[in-house]
Amino acid sequence: MPVEPLSQKEIEDRLAELPGWSARNDRLTRSYRLASHFAATAMVVHIAQVQEELDHHSDLTLGYNTVTLSVNTHSVGGKITELDLGLASRVEELAPGHGAH
Repeated sequence: MPVEPLSQKEIEDRLAELPGWSARNDRLTRSYRLASHFAATAMVVHIAQVQEELDHHSDLTLGYNTVTLSVNTHSVGGKITELDLGLASRVEELAPGHGAH
């Protein structure tokens, strides 16, 4: 089944389940703050592992004690799809284990 871009309403409805995430310029984005650079680095590695598992990758930025993700689906012209929301959900599940907020 091919992936399709989601409507604005579908995106807004799903974002209600993903606090801290936002949709701007056809991208889902979220930043997390962590206790240290090491904790942020560990979270980046964990996110990279999930992205490989899903075969869907975000732009992932590591700061001193921050991690920022920005994602859309290139194969549908850079729009937001269920793949992006699925990745966001997985990251939300792992973030508390890293002390991210």
